[in-house]
Amino acid sequence: MFGLIPPLAWLQLTREKTRLLVALAGIAFAVILMLMQLGFRDALFDSAVRIHYRLKGDIFLLGSQSLSLVELKQFSQKRLYQSLGLPDVESVGSVYIGYGSWRNPQTRRTRSLMTIGIDPEGNVLDLPEIEQNLALLRESDVVLFDRASRPEFGDIEQLLSQKPQVTTELEDRRITVKGLFTLGASFGSDGTVVTSDLNFVRLFDPQRTSGLIDIGAISLKPGASVAKNLRELKRSLPNDIQILSKAEFIALEKSYWGGSTAIGFIFTLGTIMGFVVGTVIVYQILYADVTDQMIEYATLKAMGYSNSFLSKLVFQEAIILSILGFIPGFALCLGLYENAKEGSGLPLAMTWERGLTVLMLTILMCIISGIIAMRKTQSADPADIF
Repeated sequence: MFGLIPPLAWLQLTREKTRLLVALAGIAFAVILMLMQLGFRDALFDSAVRIHYRLKGDIFLLGSQSLSLVELKQFSQKRLYQSLGLPDVESVGSVYIGYGSWRNPQTRRTRSLMTIGIDPEGNVLDLPEIEQNLALLRESDVVLFDRASRPEFGDIEQLLSQKPQVTTELEDRRITVKGLFTLGASFGSDGTVVTSDLNFVRLFDPQRTSGLIDIGAISLKPGASVAKNLRELKRSLPNDIQILSKAEFIALEKSYWGGSTAIGFIFTLGTIMGFVVGTVIVYQILYADVTDQMIEYATLKAMGYSNSFLSKLVFQEAIILSILGFIPGFALCLGLYENAKEGSGLPLAMTWERGLTVLMLTILMCIISGIIAMRKTQSADPADIF
């Protein structure tokens, strides 16, 4: 008897082809909404920690009040030098981060961009193009520009292909761009330049001094225990700084964007709304389908089929709808991801984990709708056919 469920459920759905297409369009819309929201949320986290992954080091020091790269509090550089007292510490490096007013050399419009200051003698950025151009950073008022910055900062790469350097202004100071690197934009910064620590202090004078840094990077000797040295540093250094492993440093940034800002909440809410919208759409379709075919359900009951059989029939319809609706929604989202990636510069890409998560949500969405619609089949009365 129950072997009849799959073909019967399919016949029930395809009886009204227009209604089926509307249902699939609604489910596909919900799938797209969930995939886009989750995609942007993950892109937010991935872009926010691009710099973290590119920083050389095993342990990182931050000001005690620092929350993220956009909420950094400076601390004394001597805390970093104090860590050299540990026998397992191989080297240390300082990082300065500020947000300065950049003047587009083509349009002359200004826009805020992230400025990273490093010591050319002890580079802590794991970027090949930075390593190759450290000699340039030793020159006064020279910066390297991130070619993956948003176009509002100017087409610096094209300008450099026409001449060896580009002159513009940063924080109302005349600077020269002599090289490029690739990092990428984030929700916190649309563009980035890298310069030397001395140039950084000149750019942001008088609010910054060379004695106060934003991030301290500590590299341990090969084979040294990160956990052991974390404990040693926390015991020996004052509590005016945070001492974090690289994983903790990354987690701190993600926690800020996910819980301390409205952006993470908005994307999560958007995913929930997509789920709710899809549930309502599928329920309306299944409920209308059951209502229109109450005579058929009553006939099945008169033939001896139980309420359990009818409920499984509706349940099967819900599963079929979830699979058929997911496929076009997933396919369309692949194209939308590419367009959004090109337009925003964010690392937006489909992952199997995200696709599987949304597939499970889609199936759950349709199952919930089916369970609610099943109740209607219980009211089917064989007497209605007479």
